Amino acid sequence: MSDRGLTQDRARRVAAPGKPAKAPPPARARRTLLDLGVLNGHLGYFIRRLQLWVFQDFIRTLAPIDIGPAQYSVLAVIAANPGLSQADLADRLGIERARLVRLLDRLDQRGLTRRLNSRTDRRSHALRLTPAGQRTLRRAKMLASAHEVRLAERLGAERRRLLLDAMKNFER
Repeated sequence: MSDRGLTQDRARRVAAPGKPAKAPPPARARRTLLDLGVLNGHLGYFIRRLQLWVFQDFIRTLAPIDIGPAQYSVLAVIAANPGLSQADLADRLGIERARLVRLLDRLDQRGLTRRLNSRTDRRSHALRLTPAGQRTLRRAKMLASAHEVRLAERLGAERRRLLLDAMKNFER
């Protein structure tokens, strides 16, 4: 029997025939049953949880235009700094240079960015958005705004602002 298409409940029954499958408790119930212990005092734990929620919502929000968080960041920074080098972009966004090259290759293949020879350094490229990249970024910004509204609703506008201000202090 193929596992493809099995629901979790059917998969449990196949794995343990003859035993009734127990449905897992709802996610909320599971969360209230567990004590986080010392994690309740760890800011990093809660920042990570918030980051997961933010990324999941952002990914879902930008899925219709097939843009992920890293691609969005790259497009936004290139738009704000036309002609910047790959090295400067990698440094600013904290992206490993080899990973940035692969990301730019995908954006180039989609016709969203272009690498031009630098006028000041023959060893580097000047990055620019193409007209298609500019249109895609405009659409992405509209979708990202809806995401930010959901985040503000979840946190509260004032908490969002305070958190944003606090996080900016950790920029390099």
